[in-house]
Parts: sequence; C-alpha cells; structure tokens
Amino acid sequence: MLDAASKAREAPEAAPGWDDPQGEGRRGRGEGLSWAVGPHPDPGVLMQGEVWGSGRFSHAVIQFGFVTLFVASFPLAPLFALLNNIIEIRLDAKKFVTELRRPVAVRAKDIGIWYNILRGIGKLAVIINAFVISFTSDFIPRLVYLYMYSKNGTMHGFVNHTLSSFNVSDFQNGTAPNDPLDLGYEVQICRYKDYREPPWSENKYDISKDFWAVLAARLAFVIVFQNLVMFMSDFVDWVIPDIPKDISQQIHKEKVLMVELFMREEQDKQQLLETWMEKERQKDEPPCNHHNTKACPDSLGSPAPSHAYHGGVL
Repeated sequence: MLDAASKAREAPEAAPGWDDPQGEGRRGRGEGLSWAVGPHPDPGVLMQGEVWGSGRFSHAVIQFGFVTLFVASFPLAPLFALLNNIIEIRLDAKKFVTELRRPVAVRAKDIGIWYNILRGIGKLAVIINAFVISFTSDFIPRLVYLYMYSKNGTMHGFVNHTLSSFNVSDFQNGTAPNDPLDLGYEVQICRYKDYREPPWSENKYDISKDFWAVLAARLAFVIVFQNLVMFMSDFVDWVIPDIPKDISQQIHKEKVLMVELFMREEQDKQQLLETWMEKERQKDEPPCNHHNTKACPDSLGSPAPSHAYHGGVL
C-alpha cells in the first residue's frame, strides 16, 4: 500500500482517473509542479480536503468550548490543550510532507460562521464560570461573613457560622443511627453544613435569613463578574483593532484609487458615446444640391440671382 502510494505521488499521470478522471484534461500548474483535480486511485493517500475542513474546525471549537466553559473547575485544562495542539501541529506537518497531496490555496475573507460560534461560546463561558465560582466555592460565603457577620473583621468563627444544629430527638422512627460512635456520652445536638434555623427556634429547620443573604450575594457576583468581563472584552477589542491602522489606510487608498479609475472610465465612455452620436447624426443628414435647397441651411437666407436685361423688347 505504501509503495503504491509513493509511486502514485511520484507519477500521478500514470494512474487512471487521477490526472484526468473525466477526460477533460483538468490539470493545474504552479511553481513548476502539477496538481490534479480528480480523486486519487489509492485510498491510502489522503486528500487535502479530507484533513482540513469543517471537521477540523469542529474539533478545534469543541476543544475551545471544553477549555473555556469549565476552566474554573479544572484550571489545568488550558495547559493540556496547549500540549495537545503542539503535538497535533507537528503530526499534521508530517502528514502534509509525506502523506498528502500539495494543498491548493483558496482565498477566504474570514472563517465564516465559526467566528460567531466562537464568540457565542466565549460569552457563554463567562456566565458558566461565574456560576461555577459563585455556587461551588466558599468565596462568596467567606466575603459575606467577613463584611456582614464578623465581629473583629477576621474569618474566626466562619465554620461555626456555616453549620446548622439538629436535635437528635427529632429523628423519625427508624432513621436514627444505631452506633453511638463509642463517644462515651449521649449525643443530643448534631451539626451539618447548611443555613437552617436551630431546633430551639419557632420555625426550626427552615431556611434562615443567612441563606438568602448568601444567595443574593452569589447572584450579584454573577451579574457583576459577567458585566465586568464583557466590558473588558469589548475594551480590548476596541483598543486592538482587527485590521492594523496602516493596512486600513492602505485599503482606503486603494478604494479611493478604484473610485477614481471607475469615474475616469465612465467619463471616457461618455465622451466616446457623444462622439459616436455626433457621427451618426452627421451621417443621417442629406447632402446639399440645387434640387434640394431646404437641406442646405446656408442657402435659405441667400437671395435669388438677378439677370439684368440691356436691350430692346423681348
């Protein structure tokens, strides 16, 4: 298989259906080498379009989505993605050199719909990471305790603040633990992590006001984080333009020159049209003679010649 592929790459014109699959002699040349348009007869030789296309874009977008959407949960994801891309680039380079036909360059304005997809993933990643940071960590509860409940401005007593109390006598029948854990004394109050009213409260085990305060702080953090990141993104996008200033100026100059060229061509066409219409008008006018005096504008105002008579009676 490899020998056949190497022979086909060395002499593609010897393989039927490779150089001219439809008998039309479709063949391109560039830089002294030829490239064929038809399919390769050997399935072992990959085509350029089979490697670089929508499939590769979708793989890159999926990787970008996983890295950005869940980077707060796994901060090492960008590092592993970088290592994967470095290895993949070198492998693709080897494929282009040894396994693929020479790719045909095609001009493109941008990456098309993939830009909007990447932009949407980026905006969604900001919201998801804001919720991950806010609801899966103690970052917000610590801030709430520090600025609202701490008596001395420190985190001392934070763990006790996040734990609720439960009276073991409130266990339903059959749900109490049988093992007393060999503590040597009877346990009456248990502690668990939640914001609930204590058993000695009127509304015992209901959600406490601390829970709603922490929830409001978490939602406020999501809103502030999202808008702050979006503002920074738009600011960086405004500071760093997509097209450099010198290139944009050159493009503007080219557009001005193109407009001037089009105007000049239109003026030349207009002058040529006027010249042609003048010649056609002159061709349609009849020639001047003594039988048709109306066609000669110079003879309309000239008086008729007078013949003087000098002699007797006629």
